[in-house]
Amino acid sequence: MSLSRNWLLADSPATRQQAVWGRRYRLWLSLRSNPLATGGLAVILLMLLLAVAAPLLTPWDPGAQHLDNRLAGPSAAHWLGTDELGRDLWTRIIYGGRTTLGMVIAVVALTAPLGLLIGCVAGYLGGVIDKALMRITDIFLAFPRLILALAFVAALKPGVESAVLAIALTAWPPYARLARAETLQFRQSDFIAASRLTGASPLRIILRHIMPLCVPSLVVRVTLDMSSIIITAASLGFLGMGAQPPSPEWGTMIATARRFLFSEWWVPLMPCIAIFLTSLAFNFLGDGLRDVLDPRER
Repeated sequence: MSLSRNWLLADSPATRQQAVWGRRYRLWLSLRSNPLATGGLAVILLMLLLAVAAPLLTPWDPGAQHLDNRLAGPSAAHWLGTDELGRDLWTRIIYGGRTTLGMVIAVVALTAPLGLLIGCVAGYLGGVIDKALMRITDIFLAFPRLILALAFVAALKPGVESAVLAIALTAWPPYARLARAETLQFRQSDFIAASRLTGASPLRIILRHIMPLCVPSLVVRVTLDMSSIIITAASLGFLGMGAQPPSPEWGTMIATARRFLFSEWWVPLMPCIAIFLTSLAFNFLGDGLRDVLDPRER
């Protein structure tokens, strides 16, 4: 262990691989020194683990109804109680994590590359292309994300796939703006000029040189934006435009249980806590990553 640590922290790396892994290890040490970021990362990993291992962590079926045990309080048999149809809340929350977190991951997988590409192309090429792409971006930014997502879902049909597509169509503009700002800083750099002199095409320069330099800032923005994506996905479910009952999705669970808020409080409260903890964890992790990856913060 000591030899590995010394190899990673060497002042004069012998190989490129050693330099890359040494930088990654130093970034991890910086992140680990931030207790809030470390705690946020632990909560996120725990939520993902619970979602993946859901069938192993509960004996109950998330859709099985037990009307003779409806609205039961927390107990040894049902850790978080049961809902209005007698379904186990613990089971539905960890299965709901699959739906909610799956939607968030799908949205990020669609929007981050799209926003990065649009921003880098606009920033590097400039001129008419830059103006056209940024005006399209401004149009999307002019509408509140939830309102625009509702309009897209209404034009399609309520469901998980429609919600993912709608959120993705409304979430990419901030990433494009960020990537464009980063690209404008790198466009006139010496190494970009050297690449052009060697005959590299604009597409190759964007894909091989500019986009990788924009990734750290994009990672920070995506992590900070995850909480708003979670809330948007849950809001669509709450409004009946996302996952449909009896699907165990956190927003849908709150919508069906809101009438029990002042009587059987645990029914709507448990999915609210899941959303709150997950969103807060992503915010803490995003703040920590910004301190680590953004050189202006160091």
